[in-house]
Amino acid sequence: MRNQPVRDAYSYMSEQYIALFDGDWQAHADDTALVREHLVGLDGTVFDLGCGPGHWSAYLHSLGADVTGVDLVPEFIDHARTHFPGPEFRLGSMVDLELPDHSVAGILSWYSTIHLSPPELDAALIEFRRMLAFSGKLVIGFFDSDDEVAAFDHKVCTAYRWPVDELSARLARAGFTELQRLRQQFPEHPDRKYAAIAATTAGR
Repeated sequence: MRNQPVRDAYSYMSEQYIALFDGDWQAHADDTALVREHLVGLDGTVFDLGCGPGHWSAYLHSLGADVTGVDLVPEFIDHARTHFPGPEFRLGSMVDLELPDHSVAGILSWYSTIHLSPPELDAALIEFRRMLAFSGKLVIGFFDSDDEVAAFDHKVCTAYRWPVDELSARLARAGFTELQRLRQQFPEHPDRKYAAIAATTAGR
């Protein structure tokens, strides 16, 4: 995994990134509904992997989830610990947590895999599957593509767009069963889309 360049790029832009989510941050109602439906009420800890400044961790905690946020970027973790005292926050890599097999009830990966190449994404999904308990839940958000996997120049560093069916197929190969999906347009950029998939390890 190319952790160091990604961490350095986000550290460099951390103030601007944090400012995007401070104040009146509010996710799209469909996004919060998906996350709430699949990651609240689980019997165990939910890990918000790539938690950034901590806004999703705080949201899950406000609904009663036992949540731990993890991020590579020290500035994000410092901000999250200062502003959101409820959840636990850890500095670290989402694919190198050294947690026991099947020890995590749920995982939120909201745009945290966008900088991973296809082979790196496959490895990350396998690691998520290893950590999740039997019948565990994963919600993964990503940039959407209509036709093919495509790299593009994200403002921080190179990112990837994924067709929803292709990402779902990779989840299946990693041992997940899709439960629900949504596709959305960015309100400020109608020509750009994102998507999210909720999946479970049950039955695999």
